[in-house]
Amino acid sequence: MKISQKGLYALQAMMTLARRHEQGAIKIREIAAESDLPEKFLELILLELKNARIVDSVRGARGGYQLRRAPSEIPLSDIIRLVDGPLAPMGDAEQLRDLIAKDADHRALYEVFLEVRDAAAKILEHTTVADLVADKGRKGSGTKPALAAKKKKAGV
Repeated sequence: MKISQKGLYALQAMMTLARRHEQGAIKIREIAAESDLPEKFLELILLELKNARIVDSVRGARGGYQLRRAPSEIPLSDIIRLVDGPLAPMGDAEQLRDLIAKDADHRALYEVFLEVRDAAAKILEHTTVADLVADKGRKGSGTKPALAAKKKKAGV
């Protein structure tokens, strides 16, 4: 799985919207400045997130963008799949399962790729935008306590 620059920008913008979730709509210019993102590219990303019903746009002088749901209800997997496609290292999970069934000579390789995909998916499906905002990148142990607890709970 590879996160594109667009995917990274989408996640960063979502973090900014989550931090200011209770403040209502936020102008693109403010999101771009706070997240240090290019404004024109951010417009395209926010439009894609709006079309996927992850964010809402509000028109008018007090308009801008806001999260459609609470940050705790938006898993990272939703954003990454929308922007960058499947979480699998090659193709998607169904394609990998087909290769496992059909290609006996390389079955072990495809099984490893499927395990990688499943592990990444569990982490991304059990980590929300709220987790990222609450866990402000503490240094120390190398893993963030909230994320580590979620991983343990998810069996990862």
